[in-house]
Formats: sequence, C-alpha cells, structure tokens
Amino acid sequence: MDKVKYLSRINLFHDLDIKELQQMESITPITVTKKGTLITSPSRSQERLYLIKKGKVRMYTISNSGKELTIDVLNSGNIFGEISLFSPGFHHMYAIAIEDSVICSIEKNQFEQIIMEKPDIALKLITILSSRLKEMEKMMEQIAYGSVRSKLLFLLNRLSDKFGEPLKENGDESEWIQIGVMVTHQELASMMGSIRETVTELLNDLISEVMVNRTSTRVFFTIHRTRLKKASEDSIYSREIQPLLYNLSLIRLNNALDNPILKFAYYR
Repeated sequence: MDKVKYLSRINLFHDLDIKELQQMESITPITVTKKGTLITSPSRSQERLYLIKKGKVRMYTISNSGKELTIDVLNSGNIFGEISLFSPGFHHMYAIAIEDSVICSIEKNQFEQIIMEKPDIALKLITILSSRLKEMEKMMEQIAYGSVRSKLLFLLNRLSDKFGEPLKENGDESEWIQIGVMVTHQELASMMGSIRETVTELLNDLISEVMVNRTSTRVFFTIHRTRLKKASEDSIYSREIQPLLYNLSLIRLNNALDNPILKFAYYR
C-alpha cells in the first residue's frame, strides 16, 4: 500500500484531500522497526507524533518498584506519542515494537501547523487523547486495587477486544475468540507487572474454569467471551472509586487542552 493511501486510512486524516495527503507524505518519514526496539522513552525527545503503518507497538510505563505496566497495545492505523506531545509534564511513557513494524512520524511543529490549517484534525486528536487517558485510568485502577488474577482477566479482555477473531462453530460465530497476537507467559507477565510463574498458574486455573484454551506456551490464545468478561466484572473493586478516576481523566484532558494550538483549534 502506498503511503498516501495509508495516511488516508488513519482516522486523524480522513478529511484531507489528495493534495493535503501528498503534503503529509513529504513530512512523514518511514522507519522499519525490528521487534524489541524501543521507539520512545522518557529519556528521549518527545517531539514527534507516530503513526503505525504495519505491526504492533506496546505502550507501557514503569512503576516505582521498577515493574513494567502495559497501558495499551496498538496495531496498524493507530497513532501514539500524542499525550506526551500535548500534555505538559506527561513524559513517562515507553513504546516498544512487539513485532517487526513499519512506522511513520511527524515533527511536532509540522503537526501543529496542520492543526492550525485543519481544526477538524484537532477535534479528532482530542477524542483520541480522551480515549487514551481513560485507558490509562483503567490500568491505574487495576494497579491500585486489582489482584493479580483481575489484572490477567483485564489484560486478556483488552487483547480480545483489540485483536479478537471470533471462531466458527457449524458455520456460526461461537463464544470462543482467538486473540490474534502471539504472546508468551513471560510477555503477559511483563504486561501486567507480574512474574511468569504466577501467570502460568493463573492461566491453568482459567483453563480448568473453561475460560481460556491454549496448546503451548506461545500460541494464539482462545478465550470464552462471556465467561471471561463476567469473571473480569466480578473481580473489579467497588464501583465507588470509578467516578474519582473518571474525574482524574477529565483533569488530564483539560491540561492537554491548555496547549495553545489545541485550544485555538478547539474553540475556533
């Protein structure tokens, strides 16, 4: 797929005409990124917006105890780097390729110029910012209040929502969903700030409870949609804390809107 066609499929740029997309093409260099490559980190300059053309990228932060905590797993057509780009003081996110990936990027000042000319892009970006911040609050919720089991249930649900492919049973969709991304027990443990042995033990429990199927330590997991979601809902702490976390998301979004470029486009 040529880059102009690819750019047109990114939600942010749906409304750009062919000439504008061609201009975008000239300012978005492509990088082929090998699996395991660290793309962004707090110690690196956060002055670019990244667009995933192909592959998958894991977004994570590191806790005070040194554990990696996954915020999101993104595939082709998604963007990242927007929070650090427009939220002052928010620079503790890492991005790593979890498979060989092809990534475009655009410098902050060039992207801000596009926003000034196309305010609709700013509105879409604000929507993405809001969604990403809510995802972060969900992860904070699990870190602060969830058991290791609830973290695993949460992660498997997240992966199935993003990469799930319903399996067929007698020609019809079944309740079983195949997660279309291959992960080891160690990778799952890293995603949730745990250890491999604990993840293996919990997965065996979920298999005995007929919520998860797998045939080896490195496969496409299959999960039972209804059973897994119910178990996840049952394991979440008191709902009384959720409004507080939601309010925190709004505060962070408002901080992002303090960026003069986004504010200009939003109120234009």
